[in-house]
Amino acid sequence: MTNLPSLHEKAGYVNRMFADIAPRYDLMNRLMTGGQDMRWRVELIKLCDLPPHGKLLDVGTGTGDIAYEALRQHPSVTAIGCDFTFEMMAVGQGKSRRAPVYFAQGDGLRLPFPDHTFDAVTSGFLLRNVVDIDAALSEQRRVTKPGGRVICLETTPPSQTLSGPLVRFHMFRVIPLLGRIISPRGNAYQYLPQSTTVFPEPKEMARKMERAGLKHVFYRKKMLGTVAIHVGTA
Repeated sequence: MTNLPSLHEKAGYVNRMFADIAPRYDLMNRLMTGGQDMRWRVELIKLCDLPPHGKLLDVGTGTGDIAYEALRQHPSVTAIGCDFTFEMMAVGQGKSRRAPVYFAQGDGLRLPFPDHTFDAVTSGFLLRNVVDIDAALSEQRRVTKPGGRVICLETTPPSQTLSGPLVRFHMFRVIPLLGRIISPRGNAYQYLPQSTTVFPEPKEMARKMERAGLKHVFYRKKMLGTVAIHVGTA
């Protein structure tokens, strides 16, 4: 089992890890979730309530799947994907020829955009990888227009319900095995399940979003409660 990096080491560790797994990242997401991640992104973008010709920022965009889904649903919007791992964005470049996602390299704790720029700010499985969740949420709220939405798709810690043992078996046995078979850096898929166990419960995430200045916060659990979509209004 891979030990989680310290806060001091975390940013560099996560950057190197995602650079290494970038070529197989999308495939592993489909396999780990049984393709459910695509449905979550569809729902996430619907919750953004984007206006015509609006602007969306996807933080920790990876290969840009959320931003591309925004363009699929709303072809008139401007979609920007921001990530600090260049290799992930390089894989995402040109995934769709119908409409471009504009990629920008940047740190989720210091977003390179002015205040109140975007109609919606999204992230998918980003916050468990940052060193300061509160600061990341505050930055997302800062760059969102008043009345716009901040939406985060995140894993949740394994519950103590009847489904808990099944969930833990999938997280700590199936996912690492798939990682060793599919990815050149299989130990990344030991880190990712472990990072879920120390991530805040959905209720605590809701409180963090409120402390960041977001209003009307709510969340929806998915996939036996292992994933949640968190929504707040700036």
